Amino acid sequence: MKNFYVYILCSKQNGTLYTGVTSDIIKRIYEHKNNLVEGFSKKYNVHRLVWYEIHDSSETAIQREKQIKKWKRVWKIRLIEKKNKEWEDLYYKLI
Repeated sequence: MKNFYVYILCSKQNGTLYTGVTSDIIKRIYEHKNNLVEGFSKKYNVHRLVWYEIHDSSETAIQREKQIKKWKRVWKIRLIEKKNKEWEDLYYKLI
């Protein structure tokens, strides 16, 4: 069974936030970190993985991504800090 991931990246603690979805979180975050992804994350230097959750289907992951993207910034910060108070880069725990 394939997993799908919704994730939040930041530029620094309480910095710029980016929400995305992927089926290969290690590859995707690597691409963000190495500026292989054109667009928002490259432009604003948003490379630190500070939150993610796993879904069983692409549909639920995409639905959740869209939900989070509509949230107020303070709600996203609460979501991050609930699991990652120090805003640690979680990528290095995955590899």
